[in-house]
Amino acid sequence: MLLLKGGTILTITQGVITDGMILIENGKILAVGKDLDYPEGTEIIEARDKIIMPGIIDAHTHLGISEEGIGEEGWDYNEEVEPITPYLRAIDGINTQEIGVGDAVAGGVTTVMVAPGSANVIGGQVAVIKTAGNWLPEMVLRECAGLKVAFGENPKRVYGEQKKTPVTRMGTAGLLREWLIKGQNYLTKLEKGEEIERDLGLEALVKVLKKEIPLRAHAHRADDILTAIRVAEEFQVDIVIEHGTEGHKIASLLAEKNIPVVYGPAMTSRCKVELRERSEITPGVLAKAGVKVALTTDHPVLPVQFLNIGAGVAVREGMEEEEALKAITINAAQILGVDQRIGSIEAGKDADLIILSGHPLEVRTKVEKVLVDGKVVFVRM
Repeated sequence: MLLLKGGTILTITQGVITDGMILIENGKILAVGKDLDYPEGTEIIEARDKIIMPGIIDAHTHLGISEEGIGEEGWDYNEEVEPITPYLRAIDGINTQEIGVGDAVAGGVTTVMVAPGSANVIGGQVAVIKTAGNWLPEMVLRECAGLKVAFGENPKRVYGEQKKTPVTRMGTAGLLREWLIKGQNYLTKLEKGEEIERDLGLEALVKVLKKEIPLRAHAHRADDILTAIRVAEEFQVDIVIEHGTEGHKIASLLAEKNIPVVYGPAMTSRCKVELRERSEITPGVLAKAGVKVALTTDHPVLPVQFLNIGAGVAVREGMEEEEALKAITINAAQILGVDQRIGSIEAGKDADLIILSGHPLEVRTKVEKVLVDGKVVFVRM
């Protein structure tokens, strides 16, 4: 048994506990509060004058499939030969030993969503993993947490250069709709019990059509976000907007339709046309409109360990502090479908915790200790 004692606990969902205690057993949070009883022989980590919060969650990265420091050999995130690749799985390309994974842990990021890139109209299946563990199988929270699709410039550029469809936004939407219809036809045959040849790509689309997983839609401009919504509504499937750069322009619509947005990355340049309207006011505008917002570094676009700094910038530009903290914890967990295990400090949840020298949104704050599943996996020297 392990006890974290004496810190200010940001539970995220149950308020702030000063001079609090967290009791951990078998990798789970057993109890949270003040003056907890604990058995003799319990290991104690003293956290007086420190901040304790849930492990940070980055809801959209390419961690482990875009490896750092080795160049092109580590670029395993885009299969740029066919625009439709729903059978691909991010989990099959993740290297948990790469440098960026260690950086994530040291930055207090204990869970990430790993997605294929945005070159393809349908890029493949996203995974949710913890950033610490002996090997990948024990780090996985969800092997498939969504199907990555992309709108806007990227598919046009990649396949336009190859003289393939899509070369226009119409082509992108058309291909996606065509394959969703193929998925519907495949599902109909399955439901009728017809004997059909197994198709891994159509199986992934069936998961979307049955609402087992959402479409994870890369979309920056407002018109691309609206196209993504239009397609999702046509096929009555769930959708999450990834990036949502111009989400502030249609915030009320997103709130009305209950569509979450994983905003970011923050603090980047306007390196392509669809980023011209990029502004750090966007997550605050979305949250105030009632949209569920998570934040992303889009690692390696920004290093994953700086997600909390992006949240701090969002607060500076108008986002409420409470909402910014939710955006890197419980909101991210809910959007990824893993909030029953992580995202807040509550009894029964995984003991993924970080101990900080100061407030998590302050640039000078240091991550001092990181626990994943109740085990100390990082100590700042």
